[in-house]
Amino acid sequence: MDLLLSILIIAASILLILVVYVQNPKGGGLSSDFGSPSQLGGVQKTNELIDKMTWGLAATIVLVSLVMTIRQPKAAKPVAPQQTTQQGQGQAPAQGNK
Repeated sequence: MDLLLSILIIAASILLILVVYVQNPKGGGLSSDFGSPSQLGGVQKTNELIDKMTWGLAATIVLVSLVMTIRQPKAAKPVAPQQTTQQGQGQAPAQGNK
């Protein structure tokens, strides 16, 4: 299951890189390649689609990363050594020869 989630994160990351490269930082982006807005009616939808894909892929990466983190096994707590002797039954202190 973790392998599948890892592959999903890698695929979403690669797609996110490609989608970001398609965008133009000055606002032109893919829609500027199609000509003027009056010439094509789908230019605005292209920008919206790219924006939605960017946010969707980023959200996918975040959510799958959270799921993988939650699925990780908890670390075992260190167990304190138990007292083997009970009160009153302890060993007598060693006596040195004088």
